Amino acid sequence: MPIQITDHALQRFVERGSDVPTDNLRAHLLASLARAADAAASIGITEYLIVLPPLTYVVRDAAVITILRTSSPFERAQALRRTGAA
Repeated sequence: MPIQITDHALQRFVERGSDVPTDNLRAHLLASLARAADAAASIGITEYLIVLPPLTYVVRDAAVITILRTSSPFERAQALRRTGAA
């Protein structure tokens, strides 16, 4: 299943300092995250993090639901424990 990016996650990416033109933003993110998403799908993982410093992408059910700016392993783990959008 190909990964998707929610509007919420797209908004977080822009807020956290994207330098990609907004008209190409979703396609740029999808291309950047596709390899990790394919690897997770191949082993049946549906909730995971993609860490591309300085950002952490929180993925649930093949959709990036939010994007965090954190280098803390604890904060990353907490993001997966939440039941709603981060």
